[in-house]
Parts: sequence; structure tokens; C-alpha cells
Amino acid sequence: MQEEKVRHPVDEMLPLGQLFTYGLQHVLAMYAGAVAVPLIIANALGLSREQLIYLINADLFTCGIATIIQTVGFWNMGIKIPIIQGVTFAAVTPMIIIGKTHGLPGIYGSIIVAGIVTYLISPYFSRLLRFFPPVVTGTIITVIGITLMPVAVRWAGGGNPAAKDFASASYILIALITLVLVLFFYRYFKGFLSNIAVLLGLIFGTIISSFFGMVNFSQVPNAAWLGITTPFAFGMPVFDFASIAAMVLVMLVVMTETTGDCIAIGEIIEKPVTQKDLTRCLRADGFSTLLGGILNSFPYTAFAQNVGLVGLTRVKSRFVVAAAGVILVVLGLFPKLAAVIAAIPNAVLGGAGIAMFGMVAASGIKTLSKVKFDGTHNIMVVAISLGVGMITLAVPNFYHNFPSWAQVILHSGITAGSVAAILLNALLNGTEDTAHTETDATQSGGA
Repeated sequence: MQEEKVRHPVDEMLPLGQLFTYGLQHVLAMYAGAVAVPLIIANALGLSREQLIYLINADLFTCGIATIIQTVGFWNMGIKIPIIQGVTFAAVTPMIIIGKTHGLPGIYGSIIVAGIVTYLISPYFSRLLRFFPPVVTGTIITVIGITLMPVAVRWAGGGNPAAKDFASASYILIALITLVLVLFFYRYFKGFLSNIAVLLGLIFGTIISSFFGMVNFSQVPNAAWLGITTPFAFGMPVFDFASIAAMVLVMLVVMTETTGDCIAIGEIIEKPVTQKDLTRCLRADGFSTLLGGILNSFPYTAFAQNVGLVGLTRVKSRFVVAAAGVILVVLGLFPKLAAVIAAIPNAVLGGAGIAMFGMVAASGIKTLSKVKFDGTHNIMVVAISLGVGMITLAVPNFYHNFPSWAQVILHSGITAGSVAAILLNALLNGTEDTAHTETDATQSGGA
């Protein structure tokens, strides 16, 4: 018992086989989201297929390095909890605008500077942690889960809502079968096999979907065996002031989202995040973003898609996600392997995603269950914040008449909901009441 207290499960080193299997499960869960940004940017800027493949390889390679830094720690960076890094979607629109004017070198110039700024201001931004009592963190975690759910739904329908066969009976059936498989393995298997329920669901879901003609390995023979990412492959970076300002604003938004994700993971693994921890986490984001600008990739952040997987599997070891980082580096170096992973049908990912993203929302509700609502203003904090976070889910272009800088902040339901929760709690509960509420919430949870 004494030894368990000294060694937290987050620092547990598992056998090599388990590290690889659990790590692969994380990679499969986030792969579609990881390569989505390069696909969007390449299509928007009219890049060639060869350039797209290079961007994907660079993204996976840098994503792996960023994940290893975040989980293992390097110098004064890395929060050392099971949190995977991925390219943020918050930067997509600004990067397209910058790219159409200044090309990829303009995008990378702004990313490099924004990464440096993020690194430098991390110790100051982390001081905002005191504005994240349980009522705020529970609301943010719930918003994260709910806002991710449309991603799983789109996957379940085949991935492309504009396609004629979107949400066809076969896609929905495969998604349902995958979800049932995940639940079956989770409920009736024990130990290690129960913990890899998502991986088993993805594997067997893919096998079953192959009989429906949904698995396409046509890209595998054409993919290269080896792909080396070299710095500034698209030319030396261009530093444009307006582009830099836009990207710095994006990173401020990303820092808010990362804070929510870090706190969410901390809640799930039962290791509260301190101000020092958050500083190390945000520094890693900044450094990884800087690295992304150098290695032809994009801004990095904590990937919310994998938060639910940690809760679902109950595997808290950070070295599992570090192993996922190693796998991502290998996939970035060997495009043929990445092409095999990419053959997993979207419908299969959708079935697993419903379970994973639902688990994030459930974790938020669990946190809120410990909050004292009677005699406080907490119910209003939660209600309005959830409402604000859902606006862009209901109407994605709701803020299209707002200035571009405001759209960057408000377009993400996670960011809008998080900012609303922080401001409403400070306004309605105040600093002193916040501390009082936090104490009461703890007592209420332990009762």
C-alpha cells in the first residue's frame, strides 16, 4: 500500500508488448484526426499529391516527437501524463488565409514565431489555473466530450456529409457493429484484453467491413517505403506581421483548450494538475509548434480525441502514450505503414469514437457531480457555458459576420464554452467564493 502511494500509476512502466499494443490503440484512435489538417490545407492551397504525402509524413513524424516530449519530459517541458499531441484544428482557417497570400513559407514563419511566444508566456498563462475550480473544469470536460461527438457521427456516416452514400445503411451498420464489439470486449473480457477493447473493436470492425467492400488498400503499393522529413522543405520561412499576429491569437486559444484537456486527463487519472505541471505542458505545446514550423508541419496541442480512451481503458501509464509517440515517428518515416493504418474505414472509427468521446462527457459529468449547486450560482455557470459551447455545433457558421480574430476564438465550441465558464464563475462566484465552492465541492464529493 505504501509503495502504491509513492509510485503513481501514471509512472508505471508496463511490459514492452503491452506498451506497444496500448500505444497502437491510441494511434488508431487519433490517426484520422491527425492527418485531417494536412488534407484540408493541401486541398485548399491546391498542392500536388506528392506535397500532400510529404505534409502527412511530416505531421506524423513531428506529432510523435511532440507526444514523446509531453509524456516523457525534456528539460523544462512536458507534463508527464498520458496525453497525446496532434495538430490543432483552430489554426486551419488562418493557415489557409495565410497560405493563399504567402504560401507555405508564410504559414511556417507565423507558426515558428507563435511557438516561441507560446513557450515564453506559458509561466504567466498557467497562473490562470486558479480560475479552474471543479465547476469550471467539469463544465469544460463535458463540453469537450459533447463537441467531439459530431466528429464520431460524421465518421459513422462514412466521413463525408456531401457524399451521396453518406449515412447509408451499410455505414451505420458497420459503426453499430464496431460499437457493440467495443462494448462486448470491454464488458466480457478481463484485464489486458478488456483494456484494448477499442483496438479489438477497430481490428474486427475493419475485418467485417472488408466484406462490404469498405477497406481500400490501393494506396499501400504506391506509398514509399521510406520518407525523411527535412527542415524547411518548402523554402525558408516568411515572417509577415499580420500572419504572425493571427497565429499568436490562435495559440492563445489553443492554450485555453490545452489547459482544459490537461485538467481532464488529471481528473481521469486522479492526479490533479498543478501550476508547474501546466507550465511544462504549455511550454511543450510551444516548443512542438516551433518544431512544426521547422519540420513542415503545423501548430500542436493536446489531442482531446484520446482523453476518452484513457478513461475507457483505465490505463493511466504515460509510457503507453510515449509508445504511441514512437509509433507515430515510425509511421512518419515509413509511409507504407501509414497507408495501411489509413485503410481503416471511417465508419469503424465512428463506432469506436462514440464510446471514446462519450466517455469524455461522462468524465465531465462525474466531476460536476462533486460540485455543490444548492445555495450557489454554479448551476447558471454550467447552463450558460454548455449553451455557448453548443452554438457552433448547431450552426457552424453562426459567427460568420464577426471579425476574423473573433471567429478564431468563437469557432471552437470548446474554447467558447471554456471562456464562458471561466468568466461566469469569476463574475458570479468571485475569487473568494471560488475557493469556498471548491472546498464545498470536495466535501460534497466525499460525503
